[in-house]
Amino acid sequence: MATTSFTQLDVWKKAHQVTMKVYDLTEHFPRHQLFTMVSQMQRAAYSIPANITEGFGRRRPNDKARYYNIAFSSAEELKYFLILSKDRGYRKDDPALDCLVEDVSGMLRKLEESTLARA
Repeated sequence: MATTSFTQLDVWKKAHQVTMKVYDLTEHFPRHQLFTMVSQMQRAAYSIPANITEGFGRRRPNDKARYYNIAFSSAEELKYFLILSKDRGYRKDDPALDCLVEDVSGMLRKLEESTLARA
């Protein structure tokens, strides 16, 4: 059966989970980080499923792949913020979240490559 909505994509579902977890995590960050790290982490997190959504809506494979690549880049950015926030003591080690972000990155890379192969 053909995928008719971005919400059916496993990568979008996982990316949305990442976003929800990042919002939950950053609720407990120090107040002085509200307009710096919190804001940047949340933007990187919601950029992932948002760009998957936009890519899904594009008709041309090259356009789709471009947005999937942007989503991948946001996931990579988020990885750094997870490292930084841990090193600054704003969060505890959370291998499950780190693994989920890694899974999304891998899925996005494969999605981008398979989309380009259809171009």
